[in-house]
Amino acid sequence: MRSRDICHPDAPVQARRKGATGHFTNALAILENRSANFGGVAIQGPRVTELFHALFGDNVDLPTRNHIVDLPFDGTGVSVARTGYTGEDGVEVFFRADDAVKFWNAALEKGKPLGIKPCGLGARDTLRLEMCYPLNGSDLSPQRNPIEAGLGFFVDLTKSKFIGRDALLQTKESGPQEKLVSFRMKEKGPPPRPHYSVFDNGERIGEVTSGTISPSLNWGVGMAYVSASHAKIGAQIDIEIRERKFPATIEKKPFYKKS
Repeated sequence: MRSRDICHPDAPVQARRKGATGHFTNALAILENRSANFGGVAIQGPRVTELFHALFGDNVDLPTRNHIVDLPFDGTGVSVARTGYTGEDGVEVFFRADDAVKFWNAALEKGKPLGIKPCGLGARDTLRLEMCYPLNGSDLSPQRNPIEAGLGFFVDLTKSKFIGRDALLQTKESGPQEKLVSFRMKEKGPPPRPHYSVFDNGERIGEVTSGTISPSLNWGVGMAYVSASHAKIGAQIDIEIRERKFPATIEKKPFYKKS
């Protein structure tokens, strides 16, 4: 799907209620989950600029990367963010739930000459995995930290105080026990899937967090947390699939590179 623009509907984000005792004092906040009142569409692909202008006008500028703007659209208003999680250029558009069908149909109609295709989150998942983008709930979780996940560059440990700083500083100084690595299967076969065990010479060294058959590469790829001593590019590992072990190689990120 990388050669075409793709468009998919996102499910509403579920509200999560977490206790914050001890972190905040003398603070009062009222949170209201309004997810059901809004819809969102992610439009990703190499021709997204053309589709943006077809929808909003030739004289309207695309927002810069990671910025969001409010724009008029067919008698209503939408918010357009220059974001996405596929490795391609793209936008994410947010609107009132009542306007969801109108915008969806307009995007598909205006995108016909550009080769647009409606896709679900499964397509987003394979695209982000080809780029080795970690996914919350799979590769990232409350049980993992940014140092283990290879995202330490997002953490500023020079800040004197923030929630989790001590634990992150200790992990950085002592080194994580496990690291998130990307791997590619060496043989054609069944795809790697989350929770499959990872082995090295018969020793279990970790667990797969994401895995699929890459549509762009036509090969099995995935990510896994493995013991830090085994987290080396070029290392040979085995993925246990249906009680059989299949060889794989730890590779440098990302799997997919634009030509």
